Amino acid sequence: MEVTNQDDSSTMDEQRQVASGIYPDYTEDQELFEKFVKEHEILTTTPEAQDEALLEPGTVENVYRINCYKSLLQRIKNRQFYNELNIKTFMIEVPLDEIVAWDNVRGLELANRATGNTIRYISLFCQVFDRILGSMDVTNQDDYYSHRDSIDVLHEQRLQQQELRREQEQQRQMQEEQEGNLAADLAMRETGVTDEFPPVLMRRYELRILPLDRKGILPPFQYQYRGMVGGGIGDEIQKNSALTGVSLRHIRSQSMGKLVTIRGMIVRASDVKPCCVVATYTCDNCGCEMYQVVQNKREFMPQRICYSARCRRQGGVRDTVHLQTRGSKFEKFQELKIQELPSQVPMGHIPRSMSVHCRGELTRQATPGDVVTIDGIFLPQRVAESGYRAMKAGLISMTFLEAQHIIVHKKSYDDSIADSLSEEAKAKLDNEIMEIATGEDPVGRLSSSIAPEIYGHEDIKRALLLQLVSGCTRKLPDGMRIRGDINICLMGDPGVAKSQMLKHVSSTAPRGVYTTGKGSSGVGLTAAITKDLTTGEMALEGGALVLADQGICAIDEFDKMDEADRTAIHEVMEQQTVSVAKAGIVATLNARAAVLAAANPLYGRYNRKKSLSENVNLPNSLLSRFDLMFLILDVADVDKDMALARHVTFVHQNEGLTAKRQSDVDSDDSEDEDMNDINGGASESKTVPPEIVREYISRARKHQPVVRPDVAPYIVEAYVGLRMQGIPGSNSRKKQFGDQMTMTARQLLSILRLSQALARLRFSDFVAREDVDEAIRLTHMSKASLEDNYEGKGEGQKDDVISRIYTILRDYSTASRTKRIELKLCEAMVLRKGFTKQQLQTCLEEYQTLNILLVNKSATHVVFF
Repeated sequence: MEVTNQDDSSTMDEQRQVASGIYPDYTEDQELFEKFVKEHEILTTTPEAQDEALLEPGTVENVYRINCYKSLLQRIKNRQFYNELNIKTFMIEVPLDEIVAWDNVRGLELANRATGNTIRYISLFCQVFDRILGSMDVTNQDDYYSHRDSIDVLHEQRLQQQELRREQEQQRQMQEEQEGNLAADLAMRETGVTDEFPPVLMRRYELRILPLDRKGILPPFQYQYRGMVGGGIGDEIQKNSALTGVSLRHIRSQSMGKLVTIRGMIVRASDVKPCCVVATYTCDNCGCEMYQVVQNKREFMPQRICYSARCRRQGGVRDTVHLQTRGSKFEKFQELKIQELPSQVPMGHIPRSMSVHCRGELTRQATPGDVVTIDGIFLPQRVAESGYRAMKAGLISMTFLEAQHIIVHKKSYDDSIADSLSEEAKAKLDNEIMEIATGEDPVGRLSSSIAPEIYGHEDIKRALLLQLVSGCTRKLPDGMRIRGDINICLMGDPGVAKSQMLKHVSSTAPRGVYTTGKGSSGVGLTAAITKDLTTGEMALEGGALVLADQGICAIDEFDKMDEADRTAIHEVMEQQTVSVAKAGIVATLNARAAVLAAANPLYGRYNRKKSLSENVNLPNSLLSRFDLMFLILDVADVDKDMALARHVTFVHQNEGLTAKRQSDVDSDDSEDEDMNDINGGASESKTVPPEIVREYISRARKHQPVVRPDVAPYIVEAYVGLRMQGIPGSNSRKKQFGDQMTMTARQLLSILRLSQALARLRFSDFVAREDVDEAIRLTHMSKASLEDNYEGKGEGQKDDVISRIYTILRDYSTASRTKRIELKLCEAMVLRKGFTKQQLQTCLEEYQTLNILLVNKSATHVVFF
């Protein structure tokens, strides 16, 4: 009787607190949510039930108004799965925005309470859906009976047994029987075991509560119409990513039990294993069935004693209760480890990490290396419930995040941002991309948008753009794989913006990992063996190269790495795999990443009197794996330094580059033209926003260009010509660069990869001769930078470029014994030597004024006097 009095007093206290407003009235909230489920309507473009949909007036398109959850709940009742989504479990999303849209006052209060106590309100919302499903009838018998399982049969048998037991209890009115049943109920309540059929066992759905400003993506919100949205592409993208999440270090104790949104990188993902939700027991002595709900628990103590009245009268028979696996319910469980992004970690701090528990259909959505935004419930967790670990841990508790929604960012270029835009914004995006593609120089315009705050380096930016696009990966029938990723190495003096370009490329790539050579070990780059805290098994944890799979791994201070750690990159750069044989684990991990490395000279600044191998402490076996190597020297030049200083001051004055640089230096037009000539005629154009660049690259990578039969001989001829230049004695100058300048078969594959990337940027499925010319020009420019051909001589760099172009044309005229040369042939010869069309045009104009040569009126031939 004392227990009853205590329960009654506590119930009365709770009722008084609810009446005073201290505690929310959960019964009233359930009724309000049930009213929302039955009344709320949304607009959709593709209604599931055409006969129940009403055409919405005043809309441009065919938009229908339907009940939000009616069709979904009927599908759950009929066991009619969505075949197009390939999901065998129903998921009910409850966006809190929809509750607020239904009722601005009461709905907003309910949404705030659900955000602050999410676990409790998930249980309340599930009870509402259970009641509604229980009142519905099956309309499709075929789907219902084809998806029946053992739990359905167990439920029917259990209901019959409960009905029979209820009739027997009505017949028996003996006092001792009532006392025995009361004692059995109290014992079951203390151990969490009940003989009543738990509703969790029969639920065929998973409920997810989405925070405010988060839109639903599953039915019925999959085709929801939200109206026309104005503004630019950037505004639309910013609106879709308004709830981007906070860093882990901003999640404090006041967020305990609440629905929070965090952003970070997945560094480890466990295997998906079954987790018990409801354990079903059967007693061999009396035949009684018991159920133990162990939902959201990591461990539990299995039941051994039957608490039925019959077994208690026999003195509590032990070890007669057995777990029935087929009658129990299990769900998929996966544990993720999320870590702060490098941009979120303050200087001098260690990145924080947190465990994320994913259940049901949220498993297998993220892999190590993904940048994710997770909506989840911040909860505490004891180290262990009992045993030695619990005694050793004491009062210390761990924290974890119970995932409710996962958004994967920078997954791959295959994921287009156009899917999340409205129709108007999507059409505007298509127009902007086609305007770039059909423009005068799409490659130059896109390359100038890569790190636009950095002045110059046009050819290097072109190479970085081609690295982002990459070539086509070929998998031969015999299983051999030819990589399509482009590896680039930047070497040069300090202060030439190598690290800034690395950081910009790693942020633009879908999976960009930035690391430094001195702070990285061989294990940190490839893979490490760690112990899984959940199962105690040894597991592999990927390093920087594995995390950058299908992305770019930027390694700064490449020359500072230890030799033992640098050898781990050799396999990744060519075979693109990481082979591990440690602690009994023999595995091969994918590392399909393009390597972008930056190295400084050994003596601080580049010494031109020494060879490249003496300046940069890197072996030839590693350098040969790079498709392009650029040597960036800090050479004093008055015009170049003036243009650089003007550019830097403009960036600081305007806090970055504007959409189009104003003509604030009109008085220096002549100097700007001279600088354009020096830089290859590259004039500043309108920079493209980063999101447009990513979308352009995403669409370009969908093409798989092949080499045409008429272009293949041209590539062979060009490769043989470049190969002949490396023969000893063919070059008059002293070769002091060693084997780094030798043309190998790897450079032939590099030309093919660069040509395929250029064809992709044209949205073409075939490699043209112009693509090969540009690829050879970039290869020649990288080799020319190593040879240091552009060192000023006599009249300066500008006159040297023009005179060398004239020398190429004059030598061909002398060798062919003709004074009339086609202009197309001149362009091909000049491009293959590493020059541009603008430089050729400048050369022809200058020598025409000197009456040395002449271009005909139709601009098809060049005639020498």
